[in-house]
Amino acid sequence: MRSDDELLGVVGMSTMVVRASDTSVVLGFNELPVLSSSAAYSLVESACGAALAEHLAPGETSYTEALRLEMLTSVPIGEEVRAHVRLVESSEKIVIFEAAVTHMNRTIATADVQQRLIDRLSFMARIAAEKITSA
Repeated sequence: MRSDDELLGVVGMSTMVVRASDTSVVLGFNELPVLSSSAAYSLVESACGAALAEHLAPGETSYTEALRLEMLTSVPIGEEVRAHVRLVESSEKIVIFEAAVTHMNRTIATADVQQRLIDRLSFMARIAAEKITSA
């Protein structure tokens, strides 16, 4: 098992090429054929997963509890964008990342991400039990 201090400074990256399905116009947000904030959000979450991949215990995973994303500009279809994350805080089962989404040399978005570390099977069992009791 890892200690919280072992996670500090862990980094991750995720890359994507903007497709039509990643744009604000296709997702119904506005009429702009550019990278949507929700696609940038997903890219940042993917980078967080990459950062944690080698550090989680067997059966452990994470999910995003909070993500604050600030879009500074955007990019059109066909361009490559990258999310870079760095783990800046870790306490028991909560990890916090700082993130930047970049296109070439420019930052197009910044984000702060709070994720909870969980046991996958326990989490899914709880979700299944909630479904049964709410039916």
